[in-house]
Amino acid sequence: MPPLALDLLVATLVGMAVGVEREWSGHTTGPDARFAGVRTFALLGALGGFAGWLLRDGQPVAGAVLVAAGVLFPMVAYAVTLRRPDTTTDGTTEVVAMVVVALGVTAGLGHRAAASAAGVLAVLLLAEKSAMQAALQRVAATELRAALQFGVLALVILPVLPDRSFGPFGAFNPRELWVVVLLFSGLNFAGYLARRAVGETRGLGITGMLGGVVSSTAVTLTFSRRSRDDPALGEALAVGVLGACTVLIPRLLVVTSLLNAPVARALLPVLAPPLLAGVALVAVAYWRDHQVRATEAPASAVAARGALEHNPLALGSALQMAVAFQLVLFAIAWVQAHVGATGVLASATLLGLTDMDALTLSMTRYGVGAQVPVAALAIGVGVLTNTGLKLALAATVGRGRYRLQAVGGLAVLGLATGAALWAAWR
Repeated sequence: MPPLALDLLVATLVGMAVGVEREWSGHTTGPDARFAGVRTFALLGALGGFAGWLLRDGQPVAGAVLVAAGVLFPMVAYAVTLRRPDTTTDGTTEVVAMVVVALGVTAGLGHRAAASAAGVLAVLLLAEKSAMQAALQRVAATELRAALQFGVLALVILPVLPDRSFGPFGAFNPRELWVVVLLFSGLNFAGYLARRAVGETRGLGITGMLGGVVSSTAVTLTFSRRSRDDPALGEALAVGVLGACTVLIPRLLVVTSLLNAPVARALLPVLAPPLLAGVALVAVAYWRDHQVRATEAPASAVAARGALEHNPLALGSALQMAVAFQLVLFAIAWVQAHVGATGVLASATLLGLTDMDALTLSMTRYGVGAQVPVAALAIGVGVLTNTGLKLALAATVGRGRYRLQAVGGLAVLGLATGAALWAAWR
């Protein structure tokens, strides 16, 4: 089939698809029927296709006349519709008719794939009207504002930042640093939406796993304190802590794979054993049906959720994370230049006690070429020391059955991580 015939065929089919949806949804029948059905939309698409062909053939005046006619037709139809008594002001059919003309022109100019994709999207938007309206009713102003803010951060600020290295050891890159801000504000937003969908009272285990998306150490400290006030919830709180610590591992793997795939591949054998151990512990706990549903959310969790409702992106904490990340980058660069791999692992031991995220991000920058195995080992060492810190928190702050089960579970995770590191170091 000649290319022109294919262009016109795509233009016609796009219009026909829109017309089928309009007739199927009932917009062409009844007292408030609109002007076009499947045939009219197909012809509008073909008209746009011919206009695009004329424009491509060096006849802009003829092409512009056809486009103007195709756009003017639904505008006049809409004006006539508004004069009907008791009519609605919905102009979706008329607007999509103009879109069909534009898509026909796109196909006529030879961009068949773009016209087809946009046509499918237009039909989807029309068909899913009820679903989109229902979803919008569930979106609060806080989520919408956060989404717009994230759009500004990603689409306005990020492109203008220079992608060059500055400062001592070339460790400062503005665009890479801003990607860190986007990454963690996005993770915070995702955790907020998940907690809002699930709810705080649907199980302390689920709450702990969702909290682990942001900070497993914070979950451990919060639940350890809660075990003092509600000893009866000790088993459920312990499951929440183990769930948070387990979620930490895929979180680190996701972040690492997004920023440095070679380090992620080297890290997988180090973190796979503790991940499997954590999944097994949580699965056994649920299988034994020892989870106790809380009748009300912990006060600390409610407070945390209230803070998120005011700032779902947690932009302040994301910026603090970026600053900590940059400081760690400078420190790692200095250690690499003056001490070598042994110093990097020693630094990871200390940094894992306080900030796994900054350690992981810095290792994705450090892990290039021969440093990839060292970077993976450093993240594993950080996970081990971070697990030790949480074990100490559970043992000293926690009480009752919570302390027994949380310490035992964290000890299993630590042993699995240590065994994996020993195997990798050999």
